[in-house]
Amino acid sequence: MRERPGQTGMVPIPWAGNDAAIVQNSQGANIMCASYNDACHARIPLMTTSASLTTDPVALAQALIRCRSVTPDEGGALTLLQSLLEPAGFQCHRLPFSAPGTPDVDNLYARFGALGTNGPHLCFAGHTDVVPPGDEKAWTHPPFAGVVENGVLWGRGAIDMKGAIACFAVAALRFIASRNGKIPGAISFLITGDEEGPSINGTAKVLDWMKDNGERMDACIVGEPSSLDTFGDELKIGRRGSLNGELIVLGKQGHAAYPRTAENPVPKLARMIDRLSSAPLDKGTENFEPSSLEVTVISVNNAATNVIPSEARAKLNIRYNDLWTRPKVEAHVRAICEATAAELGARWQLTFSGTGDVFRTKPGPLVDTMSGAAKSITGLTPRMSTGGGTSDARFIHFYCPVIEFGLLNRTIHQVDEHCDIVDLHRLVDVYGAFLERYFG
Repeated sequence: MRERPGQTGMVPIPWAGNDAAIVQNSQGANIMCASYNDACHARIPLMTTSASLTTDPVALAQALIRCRSVTPDEGGALTLLQSLLEPAGFQCHRLPFSAPGTPDVDNLYARFGALGTNGPHLCFAGHTDVVPPGDEKAWTHPPFAGVVENGVLWGRGAIDMKGAIACFAVAALRFIASRNGKIPGAISFLITGDEEGPSINGTAKVLDWMKDNGERMDACIVGEPSSLDTFGDELKIGRRGSLNGELIVLGKQGHAAYPRTAENPVPKLARMIDRLSSAPLDKGTENFEPSSLEVTVISVNNAATNVIPSEARAKLNIRYNDLWTRPKVEAHVRAICEATAAELGARWQLTFSGTGDVFRTKPGPLVDTMSGAAKSITGLTPRMSTGGGTSDARFIHFYCPVIEFGLLNRTIHQVDEHCDIVDLHRLVDVYGAFLERYFG
Protein backbone atom coordinates (compact mmCIF):
# COMPACT_ATOMS: atom_id res chain seq x y z
CA MET A 1 0.00 0.00 0.00
CA ARG A 2 1.47 3.39 -1.03
CA GLU A 3 0.20 6.86 -0.26
CA ARG A 4 1.36 10.10 -1.81
CA PRO A 5 1.99 12.80 0.81
CA GLY A 6 -0.04 15.98 0.64
CA GLN A 7 -3.03 14.52 -1.22
CA THR A 8 -6.44 14.66 0.40
CA GLY A 9 -9.76 13.06 -0.40
CA MET A 10 -7.89 10.05 -1.74
CA VAL A 11 -8.34 6.38 -0.96
CA PRO A 12 -5.24 4.11 -1.01
CA ILE A 13 -5.69 1.01 -3.14
CA PRO A 14 -3.57 -2.15 -2.89
CA TRP A 15 -1.23 -2.55 -5.84
CA ALA A 16 1.93 -4.23 -7.04
CA GLY A 17 4.57 -2.55 -9.17
CA ASN A 18 6.59 0.61 -9.38
CA ASP A 19 6.31 2.91 -12.39
CA ALA A 20 3.71 5.58 -11.70
CA ALA A 21 1.50 7.05 -14.39
CA ILE A 22 -1.56 9.24 -14.79
CA VAL A 23 -4.45 7.51 -16.60
CA GLN A 24 -8.17 8.11 -16.92
CA ASN A 25 -10.92 6.12 -15.29
CA SER A 26 -14.17 5.16 -17.05
CA GLN A 27 -15.58 8.65 -16.47
CA GLY A 28 -12.53 10.41 -17.84
CA ALA A 29 -11.14 11.57 -14.50
CA ASN A 30 -7.38 11.48 -13.99
CA ILE A 31 -6.12 9.02 -11.37
CA MET A 32 -2.64 8.12 -10.18
CA CYS A 33 -1.67 4.59 -11.19
CA ALA A 34 1.16 2.13 -10.99
CA SER A 35 1.91 -0.66 -13.43
CA TYR A 36 0.82 -4.12 -12.28
CA ASN A 37 3.36 -6.06 -14.29
CA ASP A 38 4.98 -5.88 -17.67
CA ALA A 39 3.44 -9.14 -18.84
CA CYS A 40 -0.17 -7.94 -18.87
CA HIS A 41 0.51 -4.20 -19.25
CA ALA A 42 -2.37 -3.54 -16.85
CA ARG A 43 -2.37 -0.47 -14.67
CA ILE A 44 -3.68 -0.59 -11.15
CA PRO A 45 -4.81 2.54 -9.27
CA LEU A 46 -2.29 3.74 -6.71
CA MET A 47 -4.64 6.43 -5.44
CA THR A 48 -8.10 7.32 -6.65
CA THR A 49 -10.53 9.94 -5.47
CA SER A 50 -13.20 8.80 -3.05
CA ALA A 51 -15.65 10.75 -5.22
CA SER A 52 -14.98 8.49 -8.18
CA LEU A 53 -15.49 5.39 -6.06
CA THR A 54 -18.86 6.61 -4.83
CA THR A 55 -20.14 7.63 -8.27
CA ASP A 56 -18.51 5.19 -10.69
CA PRO A 57 -19.47 1.50 -10.27
CA VAL A 58 -16.58 0.41 -12.47
CA ALA A 59 -13.98 2.18 -10.34
CA LEU A 60 -15.49 0.78 -7.14
CA ALA A 61 -15.78 -2.74 -8.56
CA GLN A 62 -12.13 -2.58 -9.61
CA ALA A 63 -11.08 -1.43 -6.16
CA LEU A 64 -13.03 -4.24 -4.51
CA ILE A 65 -11.61 -6.88 -6.85
CA ARG A 66 -8.10 -5.72 -5.93
CA CYS A 67 -8.86 -6.60 -2.31
CA ARG A 68 -7.79 -10.25 -2.16
CA SER A 69 -10.69 -11.38 0.00
CA VAL A 70 -10.63 -15.12 -0.61
CA THR A 71 -13.00 -16.58 1.96
CA PRO A 72 -12.71 -16.15 4.91
CA ASP A 73 -10.14 -13.32 4.59
CA GLU A 74 -11.53 -9.78 4.67
CA GLY A 75 -8.73 -8.58 2.41
CA GLY A 76 -9.52 -4.90 2.93
CA ALA A 77 -12.86 -5.02 1.07
CA LEU A 78 -15.06 -4.25 4.08
CA THR A 79 -12.66 -1.54 5.21
CA LEU A 80 -12.87 0.07 1.79
CA LEU A 81 -16.67 0.07 1.84
CA GLN A 82 -16.76 1.46 5.36
CA SER A 83 -14.37 4.27 4.37
CA LEU A 84 -16.84 5.32 1.66
CA LEU A 85 -20.11 4.87 3.56
CA GLU A 86 -19.28 6.60 6.84
CA PRO A 87 -18.52 10.02 5.25
CA ALA A 88 -21.89 9.73 3.45
CA GLY A 89 -23.73 9.43 6.75
CA PHE A 90 -23.98 5.68 7.20
CA GLN A 91 -23.59 4.31 10.70
CA CYS A 92 -21.24 1.35 10.30
CA HIS A 93 -20.75 -1.66 12.54
CA ARG A 94 -17.95 -4.16 12.03
CA LEU A 95 -19.17 -7.49 13.33
CA PRO A 96 -16.57 -10.25 13.71
CA PHE A 97 -18.01 -13.62 14.69
CA SER A 98 -16.47 -16.93 15.70
CA ALA A 99 -17.55 -20.52 16.26
CA PRO A 100 -15.63 -23.65 17.23
CA GLY A 101 -14.20 -25.49 14.27
CA THR A 102 -14.84 -22.63 11.82
CA PRO A 103 -12.74 -19.65 10.72
CA ASP A 104 -13.34 -16.23 12.26
CA VAL A 105 -15.28 -13.96 9.91
CA ASP A 106 -15.55 -10.17 9.69
CA ASN A 107 -18.86 -8.63 8.59
CA LEU A 108 -20.18 -5.12 7.95
CA TYR A 109 -23.60 -3.68 8.73
CA ALA A 110 -24.16 -0.10 7.62
CA ARG A 111 -27.37 1.92 7.95
CA PHE A 112 -28.45 5.33 6.65
CA GLY A 113 -31.37 6.65 8.67
CA ALA A 114 -31.74 6.70 12.41
CA LEU A 115 -33.04 3.62 14.22
CA GLY A 116 -36.80 3.86 14.41
CA THR A 117 -37.01 6.21 11.42
CA ASN A 118 -40.50 6.45 9.99
CA GLY A 119 -40.86 4.85 6.60
CA PRO A 120 -39.68 1.57 5.14
CA HIS A 121 -36.26 0.06 5.72
CA LEU A 122 -34.68 -1.43 2.61
CA CYS A 123 -31.58 -3.60 2.96
CA PHE A 124 -29.08 -4.51 0.27
CA ALA A 125 -27.24 -7.74 1.11
CA GLY A 126 -24.15 -9.31 -0.36
CA HIS A 127 -20.73 -10.82 0.23
CA THR A 128 -17.22 -9.60 -0.46
CA ASP A 129 -15.58 -12.99 0.02
CA VAL A 130 -14.71 -14.86 -3.16
CA VAL A 131 -13.69 -18.39 -4.07
CA PRO A 132 -9.99 -19.11 -4.76
CA PRO A 133 -8.81 -18.16 -8.25
CA GLY A 134 -7.36 -21.57 -9.08
CA ASP A 135 -4.39 -21.52 -11.44
CA GLU A 136 -3.63 -17.81 -11.70
CA LYS A 137 -1.44 -18.41 -14.75
CA ALA A 138 -4.50 -19.67 -16.61
CA TRP A 139 -6.19 -16.26 -16.35
CA THR A 140 -6.13 -13.83 -19.27
CA HIS A 141 -5.50 -11.06 -16.73
CA PRO A 142 -4.39 -11.53 -13.10
CA PRO A 143 -7.48 -12.45 -11.07
CA PHE A 144 -7.05 -9.63 -8.55
CA ALA A 145 -5.95 -6.92 -10.97
CA GLY A 146 -9.41 -5.61 -11.87
CA VAL A 147 -8.37 -4.99 -15.47
CA VAL A 148 -10.79 -3.25 -17.84
CA GLU A 149 -10.22 -4.14 -21.47
CA ASN A 150 -12.50 -3.73 -24.49
CA GLY A 151 -15.52 -2.89 -22.35
CA VAL A 152 -15.08 -5.86 -20.00
CA LEU A 153 -14.08 -5.96 -16.32
CA TRP A 154 -11.95 -9.00 -15.48
CA GLY A 155 -11.31 -10.44 -12.03
CA ARG A 156 -12.36 -12.80 -9.29
CA GLY A 157 -15.59 -11.43 -7.84
CA ALA A 158 -16.49 -9.28 -10.85
CA ILE A 159 -19.82 -11.11 -10.99
CA ASP A 160 -19.98 -13.00 -7.70
CA MET A 161 -20.49 -10.53 -6.29
CA LYS A 162 -18.29 -7.45 -5.92
CA GLY A 163 -19.73 -5.99 -9.11
CA ALA A 164 -23.24 -5.93 -7.66
CA ILE A 165 -22.01 -4.52 -4.34
CA ALA A 166 -20.37 -1.67 -6.23
CA CYS A 167 -23.61 -1.09 -8.13
CA PHE A 168 -25.95 -0.98 -5.17
CA ALA A 169 -23.51 1.15 -3.19
CA VAL A 170 -23.29 3.72 -6.00
CA ALA A 171 -27.06 3.60 -6.58
CA ALA A 172 -27.83 4.16 -2.90
CA LEU A 173 -25.30 6.98 -2.55
CA ARG A 174 -26.65 8.69 -5.68
CA PHE A 175 -30.21 8.36 -4.39
CA ILE A 176 -29.33 9.79 -0.97
CA ALA A 177 -27.46 12.69 -2.58
CA SER A 178 -30.39 13.42 -4.89
CA ARG A 179 -32.62 13.81 -1.81
CA ASN A 180 -30.05 15.97 0.01
CA GLY A 181 -29.67 13.26 2.61
CA LYS A 182 -33.36 13.22 3.46
CA ILE A 183 -35.08 9.99 2.53
CA PRO A 184 -38.45 8.69 3.76
CA GLY A 185 -37.06 5.66 5.53
CA ALA A 186 -33.77 3.83 5.88
CA ILE A 187 -31.28 2.09 3.61
CA SER A 188 -28.82 -0.47 4.94
CA PHE A 189 -26.08 -2.78 3.71
CA LEU A 190 -25.50 -6.25 5.14
CA ILE A 191 -22.14 -7.39 3.81
CA THR A 192 -20.61 -10.68 4.90
CA GLY A 193 -17.27 -12.38 4.38
CA ASP A 194 -18.63 -15.91 4.81
CA GLU A 195 -21.02 -16.64 1.94
CA GLU A 196 -18.52 -18.77 0.02
CA GLY A 197 -17.40 -20.54 3.22
CA PRO A 198 -19.25 -22.46 5.95
CA SER A 199 -21.86 -19.64 6.16
CA ILE A 200 -21.89 -19.91 9.95
CA ASN A 201 -20.21 -16.70 11.12
CA GLY A 202 -21.71 -14.46 8.45
CA THR A 203 -25.21 -13.36 7.48
CA ALA A 204 -27.04 -15.64 9.91
CA LYS A 205 -25.23 -14.15 12.90
CA VAL A 206 -25.52 -10.59 11.59
CA LEU A 207 -29.28 -11.10 11.39
CA ASP A 208 -29.32 -12.31 14.99
CA TRP A 209 -27.30 -9.22 15.98
CA MET A 210 -29.76 -6.98 14.14
CA LYS A 211 -32.71 -8.55 15.92
CA ASP A 212 -31.02 -8.16 19.31
CA ASN A 213 -30.32 -4.49 18.56
CA GLY A 214 -33.79 -3.54 17.36
CA GLU A 215 -32.88 -3.44 13.66
CA ARG A 216 -35.80 -4.52 11.48
CA MET A 217 -35.95 -4.78 7.70
CA ASP A 218 -39.05 -4.40 5.58
CA ALA A 219 -37.49 -5.77 2.40
CA CYS A 220 -34.13 -7.01 1.15
CA ILE A 221 -32.39 -7.24 -2.22
CA VAL A 222 -29.50 -9.68 -2.55
CA GLY A 223 -27.11 -8.82 -5.37
CA GLU A 224 -26.33 -12.40 -6.42
CA PRO A 225 -25.86 -12.88 -10.19
CA SER A 226 -29.44 -13.71 -11.17
CA SER A 227 -29.46 -13.16 -14.93
CA LEU A 228 -29.23 -16.28 -17.09
CA ASP A 229 -28.82 -15.49 -20.80
CA THR A 230 -29.01 -11.70 -20.95
CA PHE A 231 -28.90 -9.01 -18.31
CA GLY A 232 -32.22 -8.62 -16.53
CA ASP A 233 -33.92 -11.74 -17.89
CA GLU A 234 -34.51 -13.34 -14.48
CA LEU A 235 -35.48 -12.25 -10.99
CA LYS A 236 -34.93 -14.81 -8.26
CA ILE A 237 -37.79 -15.02 -5.79
CA GLY A 238 -36.82 -18.23 -3.99
CA ARG A 239 -34.46 -21.18 -3.77
CA ARG A 240 -34.72 -24.92 -3.38
CA GLY A 241 -33.54 -26.36 -0.10
CA SER A 242 -30.05 -27.83 0.15
CA LEU A 243 -29.04 -30.78 2.28
CA ASN A 244 -25.75 -32.66 2.52
CA GLY A 245 -25.41 -36.28 3.58
CA GLU A 246 -22.50 -38.61 4.29
CA LEU A 247 -23.02 -42.37 3.94
CA ILE A 248 -20.43 -44.72 5.43
CA VAL A 249 -20.46 -48.47 4.82
CA LEU A 250 -18.37 -50.49 7.26
CA GLY A 251 -16.41 -53.58 6.36
CA LYS A 252 -13.46 -55.62 7.56
CA GLN A 253 -9.94 -55.07 6.27
CA GLY A 254 -8.12 -58.04 4.80
CA HIS A 255 -5.93 -59.38 2.01
CA ALA A 256 -7.51 -59.12 -1.43
CA ALA A 257 -6.40 -62.69 -2.18
CA TYR A 258 -8.39 -64.01 0.79
CA PRO A 259 -11.79 -62.26 0.53
CA ARG A 260 -13.47 -64.86 2.76
CA THR A 261 -11.55 -63.54 5.75
CA ALA A 262 -12.52 -59.92 5.02
CA GLU A 263 -15.66 -57.92 4.28
CA ASN A 264 -15.50 -55.54 1.33
CA PRO A 265 -17.64 -52.41 1.87
CA VAL A 266 -17.05 -50.97 -1.63
CA PRO A 267 -19.56 -53.06 -3.63
CA LYS A 268 -22.18 -52.55 -0.93
CA LEU A 269 -21.66 -48.79 -0.97
CA ALA A 270 -21.87 -48.81 -4.77
CA ARG A 271 -25.21 -50.61 -4.71
CA MET A 272 -26.60 -48.28 -2.04
CA ILE A 273 -25.67 -45.10 -3.89
CA ASP A 274 -26.96 -46.56 -7.16
CA ARG A 275 -30.31 -47.16 -5.48
CA LEU A 276 -30.31 -43.61 -4.12
CA SER A 277 -29.37 -42.07 -7.46
CA SER A 278 -31.86 -44.03 -9.55
CA ALA A 279 -34.92 -43.14 -7.45
CA PRO A 280 -36.39 -39.82 -8.77
CA LEU A 281 -37.58 -37.59 -5.97
CA ASP A 282 -40.30 -35.78 -7.97
CA LYS A 283 -41.05 -34.12 -11.31
CA GLY A 284 -41.01 -30.55 -10.06
CA THR A 285 -43.80 -28.21 -9.01
CA GLU A 286 -45.45 -25.07 -10.34
CA ASN A 287 -42.80 -22.86 -8.77
CA PHE A 288 -39.74 -25.09 -8.48
CA GLU A 289 -37.54 -27.39 -10.55
CA PRO A 290 -37.49 -31.13 -9.80
CA SER A 291 -35.70 -32.18 -6.65
CA SER A 292 -32.40 -34.00 -7.15
CA LEU A 293 -29.97 -36.20 -5.25
CA GLU A 294 -26.40 -36.20 -6.51
CA VAL A 295 -23.49 -38.30 -5.28
CA THR A 296 -20.60 -35.84 -5.20
CA VAL A 297 -17.76 -37.75 -3.48
CA ILE A 298 -16.79 -41.42 -3.17
CA SER A 299 -13.74 -42.11 -1.02
CA VAL A 300 -11.87 -45.11 0.34
CA ASN A 301 -8.97 -44.58 2.69
CA ASN A 302 -6.81 -47.16 1.01
CA ALA A 303 -4.02 -46.88 -1.56
CA ALA A 304 -2.98 -50.55 -1.69
CA THR A 305 -4.42 -52.62 -4.53
CA ASN A 306 -4.08 -55.88 -2.59
CA VAL A 307 -5.94 -54.73 0.53
CA ILE A 308 -9.69 -54.81 1.10
CA PRO A 309 -10.55 -51.57 2.96
CA SER A 310 -12.34 -51.36 6.27
CA GLU A 311 -14.83 -48.72 5.17
CA ALA A 312 -16.07 -46.74 2.16
CA ARG A 313 -17.70 -43.31 2.14
CA ALA A 314 -19.95 -41.29 -0.14
CA LYS A 315 -21.13 -37.72 0.12
CA LEU A 316 -24.53 -36.64 -1.18
CA ASN A 317 -26.11 -33.31 -2.03
CA ILE A 318 -29.88 -33.07 -2.21
CA ARG A 319 -31.71 -30.04 -3.67
CA TYR A 320 -35.40 -30.23 -2.80
CA ASN A 321 -38.48 -28.24 -3.76
CA ASP A 322 -41.65 -27.32 -1.89
CA LEU A 323 -42.96 -30.89 -1.93
CA TRP A 324 -40.37 -31.64 0.71
CA THR A 325 -39.11 -30.51 4.09
CA ARG A 326 -35.71 -31.35 5.52
CA PRO A 327 -37.11 -34.03 7.91
CA LYS A 328 -39.04 -35.58 5.02
CA VAL A 329 -35.93 -35.69 2.81
CA GLU A 330 -33.84 -37.22 5.58
CA ALA A 331 -36.47 -39.88 6.22
CA HIS A 332 -36.66 -40.71 2.49
CA VAL A 333 -32.90 -41.14 2.11
CA ARG A 334 -32.64 -43.15 5.31
CA ALA A 335 -35.47 -45.48 4.25
CA ILE A 336 -33.71 -46.32 0.96
CA CYS A 337 -30.44 -46.94 2.78
CA GLU A 338 -32.13 -49.17 5.35
CA ALA A 339 -33.91 -51.28 2.74
CA THR A 340 -30.83 -51.70 0.54
CA ALA A 341 -28.52 -52.42 3.47
CA ALA A 342 -30.90 -55.09 4.73
CA GLU A 343 -30.75 -56.84 1.34
CA LEU A 344 -26.95 -56.69 1.30
CA GLY A 345 -26.28 -57.33 4.97
CA ALA A 346 -24.38 -54.04 5.14
CA ARG A 347 -23.38 -52.17 8.26
CA TRP A 348 -23.76 -48.44 7.64
CA GLN A 349 -23.95 -44.95 9.10
CA LEU A 350 -25.68 -41.84 7.72
CA THR A 351 -25.36 -38.23 8.85
CA PHE A 352 -26.84 -35.00 7.49
CA SER A 353 -25.80 -31.36 7.48
CA GLY A 354 -27.10 -28.22 5.81
CA THR A 355 -28.47 -24.78 6.54
CA GLY A 356 -30.87 -23.92 3.73
CA ASP A 357 -34.55 -24.87 3.54
CA VAL A 358 -36.79 -24.25 0.54
CA PHE A 359 -38.43 -20.82 0.39
CA ARG A 360 -40.30 -18.56 -2.02
CA THR A 361 -41.18 -14.88 -1.82
CA LYS A 362 -44.76 -14.55 -2.99
CA PRO A 363 -45.71 -12.00 -5.64
CA GLY A 364 -46.39 -8.60 -4.11
CA PRO A 365 -45.03 -5.06 -3.83
CA LEU A 366 -41.35 -6.05 -3.55
CA VAL A 367 -41.40 -8.37 -6.56
CA ASP A 368 -43.57 -6.02 -8.63
CA THR A 369 -41.39 -2.99 -7.87
CA MET A 370 -38.19 -4.75 -8.93
CA SER A 371 -39.82 -6.23 -12.01
CA GLY A 372 -41.02 -2.79 -13.07
CA ALA A 373 -37.67 -1.15 -12.33
CA ALA A 374 -35.81 -3.78 -14.37
CA LYS A 375 -38.18 -3.46 -17.31
CA SER A 376 -37.85 0.33 -17.30
CA ILE A 377 -34.10 -0.03 -17.90
CA THR A 378 -33.76 -3.23 -19.95
CA GLY A 379 -37.09 -3.38 -21.77
CA LEU A 380 -37.48 -6.95 -20.50
CA THR A 381 -39.97 -8.29 -17.99
CA PRO A 382 -37.81 -10.65 -15.92
CA ARG A 383 -38.91 -14.23 -15.44
CA MET A 384 -39.63 -15.24 -11.86
CA SER A 385 -37.05 -17.91 -10.98
CA THR A 386 -36.31 -20.23 -8.08
CA GLY A 387 -33.48 -22.11 -9.83
CA GLY A 388 -29.79 -22.32 -9.07
CA GLY A 389 -27.93 -23.07 -5.89
CA THR A 390 -28.21 -21.48 -2.49
CA SER A 391 -27.52 -17.94 -1.30
CA ASP A 392 -27.73 -15.99 1.94
CA ALA A 393 -31.35 -15.25 1.04
CA ARG A 394 -32.02 -18.59 2.74
CA PHE A 395 -31.35 -16.85 6.07
CA ILE A 396 -32.93 -13.49 5.26
CA HIS A 397 -36.38 -14.76 4.25
CA PHE A 398 -37.14 -15.51 7.90
CA TYR A 399 -36.87 -11.77 8.67
CA CYS A 400 -38.46 -10.07 5.67
CA PRO A 401 -39.40 -10.59 2.01
CA VAL A 402 -36.24 -11.05 -0.07
CA ILE A 403 -35.43 -11.17 -3.77
CA GLU A 404 -32.21 -11.52 -5.78
CA PHE A 405 -31.26 -9.39 -8.77
CA GLY A 406 -27.79 -8.98 -10.22
CA LEU A 407 -25.46 -9.57 -13.15
CA LEU A 408 -25.13 -12.45 -15.60
CA ASN A 409 -24.02 -15.64 -13.85
CA ARG A 410 -22.20 -17.02 -16.89
CA THR A 411 -18.62 -17.04 -15.53
CA ILE A 412 -19.04 -17.25 -11.76
CA HIS A 413 -16.35 -19.36 -10.02
CA GLN A 414 -14.56 -19.84 -13.34
CA VAL A 415 -11.12 -18.89 -14.55
CA ASP A 416 -11.47 -15.52 -16.32
CA GLU A 417 -14.54 -14.41 -14.39
CA HIS A 418 -15.69 -11.17 -16.03
CA CYS A 419 -18.63 -8.88 -16.72
CA ASP A 420 -19.51 -6.27 -19.31
CA ILE A 421 -19.03 -2.67 -18.22
CA VAL A 422 -22.38 -1.73 -19.76
CA ASP A 423 -24.11 -4.25 -17.45
CA LEU A 424 -22.57 -2.62 -14.38
CA HIS A 425 -23.98 0.74 -15.40
CA ARG A 426 -27.37 -0.79 -16.22
CA LEU A 427 -27.47 -2.55 -12.85
CA VAL A 428 -26.86 0.80 -11.12
CA ASP A 429 -29.75 2.21 -13.13
CA VAL A 430 -32.05 -0.69 -12.17
CA TYR A 431 -31.23 -0.32 -8.49
CA GLY A 432 -31.71 3.44 -8.80
CA ALA A 433 -35.11 3.01 -10.47
CA PHE A 434 -36.08 0.57 -7.73
CA LEU A 435 -35.11 3.05 -4.99
CA GLU A 436 -37.14 5.81 -6.61
CA ARG A 437 -40.19 3.59 -6.83
CA TYR A 438 -39.77 1.93 -3.44
CA PHE A 439 -39.44 5.19 -1.53
CA GLY A 440 -41.70 7.12 -3.88
